[in-house]
Order: sequence, then C-alpha cells, then structure tokens
Amino acid sequence: MESTGIYWQPIYEMLEPCFDGQISILVVNARHMKNVPGRKTDMRDAQWIATLLRAGLLKGSFIPDKTFRELRHLTRYRKSIVRDITAQKNRIDKFLQSSGFRFTAFLSDAFGASGRNIIRHLMEYGNISREALDRCLKTQTRKRIDEILIALNGSLSEHQRGFLRMIFGHLEALEQHRHTVEDAITKEITKHEEALSLLCSIPGIDVTAAAAIIAEIGTDMSAFPDSQHICSWAGLSPGNNESAGKRKSAHINKGNPYLKSMLCEVGWVISGKRSLYLSGWYWRIKQRKGAKRATIALARKLLALIYTMLKTGSPYNEDCFEIRRKQSERKRASRMVNELQKLGYFVVAPG
Repeated sequence: MESTGIYWQPIYEMLEPCFDGQISILVVNARHMKNVPGRKTDMRDAQWIATLLRAGLLKGSFIPDKTFRELRHLTRYRKSIVRDITAQKNRIDKFLQSSGFRFTAFLSDAFGASGRNIIRHLMEYGNISREALDRCLKTQTRKRIDEILIALNGSLSEHQRGFLRMIFGHLEALEQHRHTVEDAITKEITKHEEALSLLCSIPGIDVTAAAAIIAEIGTDMSAFPDSQHICSWAGLSPGNNESAGKRKSAHINKGNPYLKSMLCEVGWVISGKRSLYLSGWYWRIKQRKGAKRATIALARKLLALIYTMLKTGSPYNEDCFEIRRKQSERKRASRMVNELQKLGYFVVAPG
C-alpha cells in the first residue's frame, strides 16, 4: 500500500499482529509507483500497484518495530512541546517590551533565575524598585543593576498584570508537561540500554538526543544494507539528477526531518569542541563549502558512524581518528608550503 500521509497507519497496525511475521507488509513511497498521468482512479491505482509488485519493482519503506514507533510518539511530541515553549517565551518577551520592560537585552537568559524573579515581581506589583531589583538579581548580574533598572521603567496596569500571570502560567505548565514527557521517554529508552550507552559515547549526544535517534532508526541495522542506504533514507545524501552528461541538481531530499534536525543539532555541539577530530573535519569543510553544507556533511558522517556502532556494537573511540588527524595535518602543512613557494619564499624544514 502507498505511504500516503497517516492513512496507512491504522491498516498497518491492524494487519501487523495478524500475519505474525509470516507475510511481509509493504508500505511503499507513493513517488516510486506513479502511474501514467490522466489514468488516476482507485481501481487503476490498485491494479498498477499489483502489476509492479508481481514484477518485483516495489521496495518497502523502513517501518520500525512497534516499540520504537511508540517511542517516536514521545520524542516527536517532546520536540513540539519545546517549540511551543520557545513560542511562549517569545510571546512573554514581546508583551514585556511593549509595556516598557526591556531587561532581556541585559540578561543572557531572560528566563533564568534572575529573569523569572523579575517577572514574578512585576506580576505582583506592576513595577520594580532598585531594592526589589537587587533582591531579584543573582550573582554577576548585580554588577549591571543600574543599566537593568533603566530598562525597567514601565508600569503594568491591573489588566496587564493579570495577562502576564496568564501567559507566564502557561509557560510553566508547558515546562512541567515537558518534564512529564521526558520522564516517559527515560522510562521507555531504558529498554535499550546497550544502544543508549553506545550513542552516548559520542561527544555531543546526551540521553535526549540518543532517544530521539533510536526512536527514528531503531537498533537493528539489518534493514539497511550499508551506511549509504541509511543516509539516503534520512535525506542526508546528495541527489542524483544527471542527463546528457550534465548534472542538474544535487540537493538533498526531505528524508526524515526529525532525525536530520537532531543530527544537525548534535553537529553544532561537536563543532564547538575544537579538540575532536569531527570538529576539525567540520571546520575544514566549512572553509570550502560554507556552514550549512558543512553541517549537513557532519550530520551524514555522524549517521554513518552511528550505523557502524549499532551494527558492530563498538563504542565511539576518538583514538581511531588519530591516523586521519596526522594525515590531515601533513596535507595542511604541504598545502601551506606550496602556497609560500608560489609567493617566492623558500621553506626549510626544522631540524
């Protein structure tokens, strides 16, 4: 059957326990079995699918086990909650700025301990004095108390204070709900301790990121012949569109947006750890191709690494990249020597 939207899911859920693995259920990408345009009816679609299946031209999409599909519900829901929390914080910030309170420009985190103390004080009194502000601020932020006080020159009416209580209470409810979902994710992910420990051995991957990755790809890598297949499925491989010797486009496809975004987030974390081989590899790609392409390239490298780790059961080991690191350093030194020689300099090796 076609993997159209979510319509295939209830049918798949109903048929999966009936066959008990004796008969495989194929859910096929609709793009891979398009009929001739102008001949579109449900009956003809069914006949065309049957014809392709008899000819062996259909390949089923990757559908993880029910355990991982249930984990997906939680990890994807957490992502939407985090998005809602960010939107709610922006809403509160916009309301405060429209009311004359611009302290967010002076605090690194407007919703940290100091920021929340200020917001709660405004909900109670509508304005703030220097003494009250000093009690609200924590640690280093007290050094900028005069600047922050100037930014808090507004005043809230009774209606505005009530509205601020309403939207701030919504934020706290969302954050509490996120903790509830994260507890449920932790409970589910403990069923896959081995895979979790393998992924957490990679710098930049914590339990939350590991749970999101495992929920999308599972732990059994036999569904993918090699790392190139899983990278293509995730939408991290360049496109293949060539005709008459001309390459028209090499854009990546949509793939799995949840997996792709999580790997890109992990890639950004790794890029800041300059001592890692993967970080150095990212910065070399960035110099030539730019930040966006380097991030996608690092995400692809991470997925290929995760595939190998789950398939072999081997944890991440930074020492394995030592040979490649030395090769990269030699190539870089040789390239710099060549550049200097082109400019007329004579380079002599030390010693």
